[in-house]
This record gives sequence, C-alpha cells and structure tokens, in this order.
Amino acid sequence: MTTHRRLPTTEKRNPRSENIDERSTLEIVTLINQEDRLVAQAVARERRRIAEAVDVIVERFRQGGRLFYVGAGTSGRLGVLDASECPPTFGVEPTLVQGIIAGGRRALVRSIEGAEDYPEDGAAAIDKKHVKARDTVVGLAACGLTPYVRGALQRARDIGAATIFVTCAPEAVDSIPAEIIINPVVGPEVVTGSTRMKAGTATKLVLNTLTTTAMIKLGKVYGNLMVDLRAVNNKLRDRSVRIVMDVTGLSRRRAQNLLARAEGRLKAAIVMHFRSVHLPEALEILKENNELLRPAIAESPEPT
Repeated sequence: MTTHRRLPTTEKRNPRSENIDERSTLEIVTLINQEDRLVAQAVARERRRIAEAVDVIVERFRQGGRLFYVGAGTSGRLGVLDASECPPTFGVEPTLVQGIIAGGRRALVRSIEGAEDYPEDGAAAIDKKHVKARDTVVGLAACGLTPYVRGALQRARDIGAATIFVTCAPEAVDSIPAEIIINPVVGPEVVTGSTRMKAGTATKLVLNTLTTTAMIKLGKVYGNLMVDLRAVNNKLRDRSVRIVMDVTGLSRRRAQNLLARAEGRLKAAIVMHFRSVHLPEALEILKENNELLRPAIAESPEPT
C-alpha cells in the first residue's frame, strides 16, 4: 500500500478494504456496516463544538438572522436537504434556513463537480443571498479544501456573519476560515475518496443535530413533539391531531375541532385549550413567552 502523507484523511486508502473487490457480497456489506459504525462515535467526539455552534445559530436567529449551508457535491446536497426539511417539520419560513450548492439547482440532481473550483463563485453566492452580519454561514466540505466553500466562508467573515465549518479532514482544520470547526474524523472511506459514504453520513448527522437542537431551543418542540409543524399533507394533519390529543387529553373529535378554531395552528390550539382563550389571545400569550409553549401554559388551570 502506498502511503500518501499529504493527502487529507478523506482521500487516503482504507487498509481494511484494500481487497474488497475479492470479497463475497455478504463480506462487502459487513465491511461497509462495520465502517459505518465508526461515524456516530466520530460525531459524538465533536458534541461540544456542535453545541457551541447551536448556541451561535440560536443567538443569530433571535436577532433576526438566517442560517446558510454552503457546499459542493454531496455536502452541498446534504445542506439543501436539511434546509428544505425545516419548514414542514418546525413551521419556519423557507428563508430561515437555506442551502447553497456549487453549480446551483441543477447540481442537486446532476454532478457538476467543476463548479466547486472557484472561490469567487462562492463569494458571489453569499452576496447574491444578501448575507448580513446577523446571519450564520456553515461551510460543508468533507476534505476541507473546496475552493467554492472557502470563498463563501471568507466572504461571510468579511461581512461579519458567524462562520462554522464541518469537515472530516483533520489536516485542513488549521487553514479553514471559520470561527467554529466541527471535525468528525471518520477515517478513510471504504471506496477511496467516496465521501458520500462515511463523511456524508457524518455530515448528515451533524446537520440534523444543528437544526433540530436550534429549533428545540426556539420552542418549536414541546417534550419531544413538533408543536410548530405545518400540516401540509394527510400524514401531518393526522400527526397534528394526535399531538393535540397527547398534550391535552382531548378526544380525536374535540382535538380536530380545536385545531379548526385555531386555524390549524397547533401550538396556539394547545394554548387556547389550557388558557381558555380564543386564537388572538393565544397568539399574544405565545408572543409574550417568546413562542415557548411550556411557559405559555404553565400554571394555567386545565379547562373542564
């Protein structure tokens, strides 16, 4: 095996899979699974930096800021995916969390790898989004070297935005232009350089944790229930009813009626129930409590 000392970890050969093409199907599947088990451990070692990043994101959200993910290839697609799932899950506006991918929307379904080579394009993407100092920009690059992402991060820093970077390459950490660097080291991939595998999984776990924890801190979750979801399909409409039933103890019919009176606003419906108020008063109570449901219904007598 040739040693490449100067290569980032994500580009090195994995000694455990050197002869993978000679193995049986079950052996290949087993090896991939064994390597995947390393991912959660690598992310766990970064939990303090992830928590620090969440606090920064939440602080900027409360100042009226937004969160931008910037990446190329797999990393870019993962950023767009996480951003696109926030509105239906947490009821936020689509502009609050946004994904920027090198090559634009076409790169979501077709590889446009050359688009990642120009830092000036990354900087231009930040300008196009009118990024402000109150925003947060998270760079995503498994190898830590992607010029497009680095150009975007540098531009964001020049503007004064908070900057975070997620990479699986420890070799790149010292040169990354970001205030917080989340570096889950998952080791070389089963197929050399195929960072859609362990590095992609690690990135997905980190992004899930960033936005989910931030939304919990913002009051989008009560207990472990998504009380700000947007019921845009039958599955979510049914979930809304079940959440109201779980929190209030109401029957399905009464929960449906309550949601109808709340114009489908799940969190407001719960406040209406516990505080015995109409929708306008419920919305005002939530506003007074920074949209946090628990204090909004605390010490309120349950209606009979």
